Amino acid sequence: MALTRKQTRIVESTIKESLRNKFQSYKPETNNMPFHYRLLGRDRMALFSFIHSLNTTFGTSIFEPVAETLAGLNFPIAQKQFVVGDTISEQAQAEIQHIINELTMGKNPNKQNEIERIRKVCNKGIMNKLRTVKVDLFVKSIDGIIHLFDLKTAKPNISNFKDFKRTLLEWIAIYLAQNPNADVYSYIAIPYNPYEPKPYERWTLKGMLDLDNELKVAEEFWDFLGGRGTYSELLNCFERAGIELSPEIDQYFSKFRNSK
Repeated sequence: MALTRKQTRIVESTIKESLRNKFQSYKPETNNMPFHYRLLGRDRMALFSFIHSLNTTFGTSIFEPVAETLAGLNFPIAQKQFVVGDTISEQAQAEIQHIINELTMGKNPNKQNEIERIRKVCNKGIMNKLRTVKVDLFVKSIDGIIHLFDLKTAKPNISNFKDFKRTLLEWIAIYLAQNPNADVYSYIAIPYNPYEPKPYERWTLKGMLDLDNELKVAEEFWDFLGGRGTYSELLNCFERAGIELSPEIDQYFSKFRNSK
């Protein structure tokens, strides 16, 4: 279902507010770069620095608030940086390690089976206290199903996939420790496909992740939150927001032009 005009305005407002917040909190690098300044200008270097800073925090600065807003239009509950809990059972931790070991040895991942294995031991043994665990995005559907999302960069480091898998399983265990009968799922969400128009290189994640049930890339993620066609509409929202913010962006960086 396409976004309504009202929903589109709400999403665009979130994008603009998120970028303005980034401007307000941004502090340009203070490193002296005399050759760069003279060749390119301080304003361009400040813009370059800002873009680099934005790239490293795009998930928390832009994608998380936009995803929260979008999901909030279609789900009863949607919350970014949701506290999933701070307790996990010792036996659940052991079961998660068994699952990781099996996958490392070549067993095919099966998220539904893994969830049920964790459910059986979610309250058994010593309950270990953790530092408060937050998920990037928590979504609860009208039928009570819980969806926990870990937003990643477009090209996550392959060497970290085992850690990603452990995180997804631990989220399940932590949530089930408090809600043992819950219907809960966890996912890696990648906001866009950097290889477009080629398909996302899912094979890089094969072996650790259940690709059908633990990974949502680009359209799969945004259309899940907002309905079919949301991804393409969201790109248009970003474009319109960028056009509207263009004078503000130019004005912000113009102050660096003549700075010493």
